[in-house]
Amino acid sequence: MSGNGASPAELGRAVPTEHLPLRPLWLCRRCGQPWPCGRARLALLAEYRDNRVGLFVYLAGLLYEAIDDLHQLHPSTTGDVTDLFDRFLGWPARHHGGAGSTTPR
Repeated sequence: MSGNGASPAELGRAVPTEHLPLRPLWLCRRCGQPWPCGRARLALLAEYRDNRVGLFVYLAGLLYEAIDDLHQLHPSTTGDVTDLFDRFLGWPARHHGGAGSTTPR
């Protein structure tokens, strides 16, 4: 531990540049918000912009892992997974593509 005010990068520690999950807590490594945070959601939408089904499959797998991880940490508080479902799968279902999306004619 350094009391000299040096940044983590100056101390040789990795500084996360992407908004990735910190497991088993499922918080964002970068901003500390519940993952997927807003920035992670934007990155996922960009990465899967041409594969919505792939995005849902990927997030469903992560939801399964998150439920398992969080249940092991706090068995008494993970009985109702409605919030986790919405956190992982609700937001892309509500996203309609924005300005760059095409609509059927």
